[in-house]
Amino acid sequence: MASKKGVIVTITILAVITGASFLIWVIPQDSETTFVISDYGNYLDGVKNIHEILQESIDIEYQNLRNGKISPSDYITITEVTSSQVTSQISEFVISKPPEEWLPSYISYMDAMKKFNSYIGETKVLANMIEKGRSEAEMVETLEKIESLKIESSEYVKISEESKPN
Repeated sequence: MASKKGVIVTITILAVITGASFLIWVIPQDSETTFVISDYGNYLDGVKNIHEILQESIDIEYQNLRNGKISPSDYITITEVTSSQVTSQISEFVISKPPEEWLPSYISYMDAMKKFNSYIGETKVLANMIEKGRSEAEMVETLEKIESLKIESSEYVKISEESKPN
């Protein structure tokens, strides 16, 4: 089945990305960890690329959920892996300690990632509602919240882009 194969490929990709991000957690905990970043613009662009991949992945699977191409339980598994990856990216922002001129851009992008993580959480709520057989009318509020969080995340990305130093 193509849908199961797609789910497996998506989960594999997300697991690899998550695994790579969690390598930082393998570093001994008894010393304060900081990233040595010499090019804050490229680092932020790299995080943005990861975010775009995660967002595209979740958007595809969200549409598959809405169209009935994947089960709510499969979607929930995907959201858990993706949310873990987003949390890891947020943690990296916190320990990267950008210089003052990059701080507004970094904070805005971190806020975008937080809103994206909330978006993922709300789509998971929707998946649970679908699994329990709730009607479309019962899901309206959740659907509106999902759309609102997606828009807010995008707005923070724009703010981050606009506040990058020249």
